[in-house]
Amino acid sequence: MTTSIEDRYAAEQAQTDHDHHVPTAGAMTNHILANLHISIVKFHQVQWSIKGPLALSVRTLLNTYIATYRQQFDALGELLLDEGEIVSTTTQEFHDYNMLNESGAKKYLSAEDQVSELVHDADTHNLFIDRAIKLAENEERPALAAFLISLRGTNNHIIRELQAVLGNDARDGLDEEDDDDED
Repeated sequence: MTTSIEDRYAAEQAQTDHDHHVPTAGAMTNHILANLHISIVKFHQVQWSIKGPLALSVRTLLNTYIATYRQQFDALGELLLDEGEIVSTTTQEFHDYNMLNESGAKKYLSAEDQVSELVHDADTHNLFIDRAIKLAENEERPALAAFLISLRGTNNHIIRELQAVLGNDARDGLDEEDDDDED
C-alpha cells in the first residue's frame, strides 16, 4: 500500500515537530539553515542600502559573505540529507525556524547601525551553531559536528571583519551581558 503525498507530508511535519521539541541535531541545524537563508537576504538589504564612507568596503565584504553563505546553505542541506534528516525546503519553514530579526525599515539605519546589526546576527547565529555542535557530538554525528565547527569559524571571521569596519575588536559589544552576569 502506498501512502498519499498528503500523508507523507503530514508524517514529515509530525516528525519535524517532535524533533524541534526534543531537540535533535537535525532540528537545530534546520534553524541554522533558516538563519543562513535570512542572513543572505539581510546581507543584500545592507549591500543595497548602505551609504557613506563605509559603503564600498562593506559591499565588498558582503559579496564574499553572500557567496560563502550560499555555498554553506547548499552544503548543509546536502549534509542533512546525508544524515537522513528532514530538510527545510519552503519559505514558510525558513520563516518559522529563523531566529534573526528582519525589517524593511532597517535599510534606513546609519551605516554603522546596519553593520552592527549584521555582527549581532552572526553572534546570534553562533548560539544555534554551538547548540547544534553539542547535539551532533552527543548523537555521534562527526560529519555534522565538523561542518558546524567550520561554520562557527566562518561566523567568527565575519564578526571580526565587520567589527573591524566599525573600529572594534571582535567581541566588543557582544560579551558585556555575560560579563554583567558575573558580578
